[in-house]
Amino acid sequence: MLTFALPKGRLLEESLGLLKRAGVILGNITDSRKLVHLSEDGSIRVLILRAKDVPTFVQNGGADLGIVGEDLLLEEPKDIYEVLRLPFGHCRLVVAEPEEGTRRSRGPLRIATKYPNITERFFSQKGIQFEVIPLYGSVELAPHAAIADLIVDLVSTGVTLKENRLREIQTIDAFSARLIVNRISFKTRYCEVISLLNKLRKVVDEELAQTT
Repeated sequence: MLTFALPKGRLLEESLGLLKRAGVILGNITDSRKLVHLSEDGSIRVLILRAKDVPTFVQNGGADLGIVGEDLLLEEPKDIYEVLRLPFGHCRLVVAEPEEGTRRSRGPLRIATKYPNITERFFSQKGIQFEVIPLYGSVELAPHAAIADLIVDLVSTGVTLKENRLREIQTIDAFSARLIVNRISFKTRYCEVISLLNKLRKVVDEELAQTT
């Protein structure tokens, strides 16, 4: 059977919906604590992983295919195939500051983020001194705790920024979910992979056609 890695969190429900519309029928995964699930016909095994781990599993052969946010692929590039842009998981990576303005400290501009590599590349092009402060939770608190001047973080609606008295000042990039495939699986299990890929692509194309 093919192994498909799906991310916990914001992309899981829409990923399951896409698979269902493509004919991959699974049980009630969202309310289960199990990390491994089988499709009703036994042709697909689904792994439920931390979003950050999905590309690693696919790259190293722990899964043949996976769904992941484009932001993670850009932050830590993997040796995989990106085969399909998906019509969900839309978000933007933005620079934000406190509503009252940046309380700039002396020395380099301090930027807190979960995305140190993307942030480093973006600000390196601006010709200013900066220091990236990697954080993996509660990034919005960093300016108010005076450990950073700015943050770089994902937003979809902007509500979280407003709730934490922050305002967006620049967009770095816009992302969506991606379907990824293990390079070896694409060669050695080509017929199975391309069959599932074509079913998923058909669903995506039909849904995109309905919105245009």
